[in-house]
Amino acid sequence: MPSDQPRAVIGLEVHVQLTSLKTKLFCNCSADYRGAPPNTHVCPVCLGLPGALPVVNEEAVRKAIQVCLAVNGRVAKLLRFDRKHYFYPDLPKNYQITQYLEPICTGGYIEIESPSGTKRIRLRRINIEEDPGRIVYPGGGPLTSPYVLVDYNRSGVALLEIVTEPDMESPEEAVAFLEKLRSILEHLGVCDCGLEGAMRVDANISIEGGERVEVKNIGSFHEVKRALAYEITRQHDLLLKGKPVRRETRHWDPVRKVTLPARVKETEEDYRYMPDPNLPPVPIPSSLVEELRETLPELPDARAKRLVKEYGLRSQVAKVLVTRKVLADFFEDAARLYQGNYERMANYLVNDLLNWLKDDDLAGLYKRVKPEHLAKLMKLLDSGVISIRQAKEMAEHIAKRGADPEKLVDELGFRRIADPEKLRPVVEEVFRENPKAVEDALRNPKAVNFLVGMVMRKTRGRADPAVARRLVVEKLDEIRRSGA
Repeated sequence: MPSDQPRAVIGLEVHVQLTSLKTKLFCNCSADYRGAPPNTHVCPVCLGLPGALPVVNEEAVRKAIQVCLAVNGRVAKLLRFDRKHYFYPDLPKNYQITQYLEPICTGGYIEIESPSGTKRIRLRRINIEEDPGRIVYPGGGPLTSPYVLVDYNRSGVALLEIVTEPDMESPEEAVAFLEKLRSILEHLGVCDCGLEGAMRVDANISIEGGERVEVKNIGSFHEVKRALAYEITRQHDLLLKGKPVRRETRHWDPVRKVTLPARVKETEEDYRYMPDPNLPPVPIPSSLVEELRETLPELPDARAKRLVKEYGLRSQVAKVLVTRKVLADFFEDAARLYQGNYERMANYLVNDLLNWLKDDDLAGLYKRVKPEHLAKLMKLLDSGVISIRQAKEMAEHIAKRGADPEKLVDELGFRRIADPEKLRPVVEEVFRENPKAVEDALRNPKAVNFLVGMVMRKTRGRADPAVARRLVVEKLDEIRRSGA
């Protein structure tokens, strides 16, 4: 942020669905609601019908403890749930079962890379709660739709609400935090963050001299960055004009790329939190916590360090690989099929293949590209069949249609020509067509590069540069001898 602007203060509330669970948080309804007809994954419990009693999903508790341990948090001694009261069409009970008085996890932190170095973003709490239903606006958005529909298939799906301290100062830091959190969740296997609605963000933003504003339900990291940038500018402009920044809740409109006022910001008292009488507190055994601690999988930071040590990668490249678990998995699967320049392979994956793969497409990486394709490409480079420039040109074909590199070399006419007998006629043709360049090369050794370049152009880059240079030099020596 420019130094002449007030400092931004940003905190995030990230709502993460536990997509690895088969059933909802308090009932046996299927949690796999995406694509299902409206209101077909429902029962008396998740519809909030009178007399229906919730029973907590034990696996959801285990997943929540895993996340707490992975982010260096403190696990609560008791599992207890509270009621958060508010009226909204997607909340059939008129309250949400959540945790407030004693969340499953307090404290903890996640470290991100910022322009000033490694920065620690503190966590305030992580609590387990149920997802509300899904509001649908046919024919437009909240302001233009003529009516509203509610689909309760999502109601009751297990969520983790992950709340940070206001430690971020820019949209870039907020996105870096979300990317790191996503990587941790993916390595734990608790959430497929690429699914629609699986990871949603509420952002709290203020700048020095102004009130805090909450922007609700931002759906992607790109939109988080845009929403924060817009809101910081909006608040700054208000203060410059001497107008107050109201404490309120706003919605992000991704089409118009603006935040819109929704309601005056509630306080904690407005929600009338109370212990849920249907879910009495249950002790969390320390033995369970230790069992889950000992069985935690390899997490992103540890994995990045191992990639540096095991494959000789640069630290920055390793960190990019582990930002998405599927990317690091793909690299290691390819590395098992290839013994050679791992650094070059990682750079190609990060800098070339990823250029043709959108971030949202990475979940289907294995369906489009096979690890053996990357290994084959590296072997073609090692053997001199193709050049690095040709390998870069092949990236689009490999990423977009999963083309086999060995077949692609012939399809594109990229196979390297290293046979001197095949290249001599090309050299002869270049010498005939460029007599002035030949005269220059006879006087100045540096001018040889032009002739070599012409050979490469005529062969569309397929000539082996070393063989082409040797043949050009030999031809020049022959001319010198004949002229002596």
